[in-house]
Amino acid sequence: MAKKWFVFFLVTFFSVSSYGQVEQEQEQEQVQVQEQVQKPGRKKVAVVLSGGGAKGAAHVGALKVLERAGIPIDIVTGTSMGSIIGGLYSIGYNSMALDTLIRNMDWSYVLSDRENLKYQRMSDRKKQNTYLLSRALMFWEKDVEDGGLITGKNIGETFDNLTTGYNDSISFNDLPIPFACVATNIVDNTEYVFHSGYLPQAMRASMAIPMAFSPVKLGDMVLVDGGLRNNYPADVAREMGADIIIGVTVQEIDRKTAEDLGSTGSLLMQLIDVNCLNKYDDNLAITDVAIRVNTKGYNTASFTAEAIDSLINRGEQTALAHWDELMALKKEIGISDDFRPTILQPYKQNAVEQMKIQSLEFLNMTANDERFLRSKFHLREGDTISVDRAEMIKTSMRVDLFYKDANCRFLHTDEGTKVIFIAGRKKNSQINVGARYDTEEVVAMQLNADLPIRASVPADIDFTVRLGRRMMGRADISLHPRSFAHPSFSYIFRYNDINMYEKGDKGFNITYNQHTANLSLLNFYVRNFEVNFSAQWDYYHYRDMLIDHKNEDQEIELEDDHYISYRASVNYISEDNWNFPTKGSRFMANFALHTDNFTKMKGEEALMDISAMWRKSWTSGRFTFQPTFYGRLLFGDVIPPMLNNMVGGLWFGHYLEHQMPFAGVGHLEQVYQHFVGVQLQGQLRMGKNHFVTLRATTAQHAPKFSQLMDHRTLIGGSLSYYYNTIIGPVGTTLGYSNKSKEVNMFFNIGYEF
Repeated sequence: MAKKWFVFFLVTFFSVSSYGQVEQEQEQEQVQVQEQVQKPGRKKVAVVLSGGGAKGAAHVGALKVLERAGIPIDIVTGTSMGSIIGGLYSIGYNSMALDTLIRNMDWSYVLSDRENLKYQRMSDRKKQNTYLLSRALMFWEKDVEDGGLITGKNIGETFDNLTTGYNDSISFNDLPIPFACVATNIVDNTEYVFHSGYLPQAMRASMAIPMAFSPVKLGDMVLVDGGLRNNYPADVAREMGADIIIGVTVQEIDRKTAEDLGSTGSLLMQLIDVNCLNKYDDNLAITDVAIRVNTKGYNTASFTAEAIDSLINRGEQTALAHWDELMALKKEIGISDDFRPTILQPYKQNAVEQMKIQSLEFLNMTANDERFLRSKFHLREGDTISVDRAEMIKTSMRVDLFYKDANCRFLHTDEGTKVIFIAGRKKNSQINVGARYDTEEVVAMQLNADLPIRASVPADIDFTVRLGRRMMGRADISLHPRSFAHPSFSYIFRYNDINMYEKGDKGFNITYNQHTANLSLLNFYVRNFEVNFSAQWDYYHYRDMLIDHKNEDQEIELEDDHYISYRASVNYISEDNWNFPTKGSRFMANFALHTDNFTKMKGEEALMDISAMWRKSWTSGRFTFQPTFYGRLLFGDVIPPMLNNMVGGLWFGHYLEHQMPFAGVGHLEQVYQHFVGVQLQGQLRMGKNHFVTLRATTAQHAPKFSQLMDHRTLIGGSLSYYYNTIIGPVGTTLGYSNKSKEVNMFFNIGYEF
């Protein structure tokens, strides 16, 4: 229960789109501001928006009605979610633009500190879809910005993108609509009102719920969510000169008795509710039209598409119930019934739109790091840059240079754009924790630590430990030069306890130790594309083999041995989701030459190993069709047992490096050395996170490539249901194949590793 409520408070108090951008052209802005200037003789109107997390989506519906009623808005104030909606509204995001932003936002990305998959290398993408928890550690530094489970990296970046054109230090009275928002200074538990400064920072501070999101440090103040002091700041609007106040609140005033407070969750809720009631009654008393939206059935974490749609509709319907009051209010304001104020329109900047660089500035960065970025991305004054390219540079600042935070601001002038890259503190390490359960391995845990090495050529050491039935320890050292080539060295120790099946029956159980050393001289990656050339040494030490009595007559000899291989691989991933893609492609091709003495295998020709996979997704509505073509061909007279082709399960390389999936085969089964297969998958999304998947697989295998069509065709199928959660996919798969000849069931919780 405690964990449930902790997650409940973690996902709170804000709402924005992760990829929207806005740039307000100066000439257009001046015209709009002039049109918004209050006409002589009429009263000044303020709209006040309360905090409330996801429930604040109702503000958008209420704003739709105010625009339809022709109510002029001269001032906007807000707290927490209200500060986000209000801040964006004040710079030109009308109600329809806000509606689009909220519905299209990627909550799983914004509510995390994960990197944007679009700009990450393959290994970092895999990490992000392996570990439940990632955390940057600062061993020798203490800072209040570490005081939250989520640092708010993606929140801050999103606010920066949405407020492009207004992300310099400015007076909020000079915005198209004057604006103010409230935060709480927890140093002395006082209210702090933002009337000026850096707009994204003000919005970020106003929604920083303690412990969940890191506070914002401003001078001697440590700022957190404003709802703790003033969740409905009508008094701030009055101080700004408002004559008329229209308020939209999503607070539920549920006065609890001692009998109601019988659980940890109820106590936590009461603590939040009591604090958010500060000034509430007094501020409600000075409100002329109070639009109090009934949000029963929803909470601060209700960010699903269905909840957002319902909350926007409730806000609109509640505001419509005040229609007569709003129309009567127009006379008090001093305007006619047919008065229609100018509705601001946001300027949407294309992510790839080029901006001329007037000047470049690098803040909180060493001279060496500045040279690294200038050289790697060819940054020069007089050239051009886009928002898309700036995102790539910020990712490099975090991944290659190990800055905990990275930011970019565009300041537009007549001569061009001043581009400022701002670095946060350097990370001492990055810790990742993963856990999973499945019916084959039961429970497994994986821990990872990434330690940066501060040198003229950036580098990092990566340690990984896996605990469970299959144990693994791994150390990687990678260099990050200014080029896109990233040489690396890896050492891996594996203890494997592997069951191998024959036609559905367990035939063998093998336990062994495997030592691997890999030297990659070229690891070239750009966006979705990666090429790797390496040399690898493997040593197998067999500890034990258990043979089922049905296979006792088979002669199987496993002797400790080592192999040296030369490898090349190509990977391409453009899929939009790691586990449930709806568009994009995934391609991988691998070539390896296996030897035991650098040139031959057991005195014969070296073993040639060629494998490939291509997958493509097409989507119509909620249904995704996904064909996959894959195979592995082994050419050589000597094939060591552990290099044989193995099929089974849902993933490539799950138990063994060369394992291939096969629908309907739940365990590892050996096939001939030449194998080619086709899988057709249909994926149906129900709601936002429920997925039903039907797979059909067919394959041919044979001892020789020329005999592929002479052997029996393998056929299998499976039906899966999975629910995509913050801890990874949770669900089950039922399958059958003519290889295993039995129905098998596989249950999984968590990300695959």
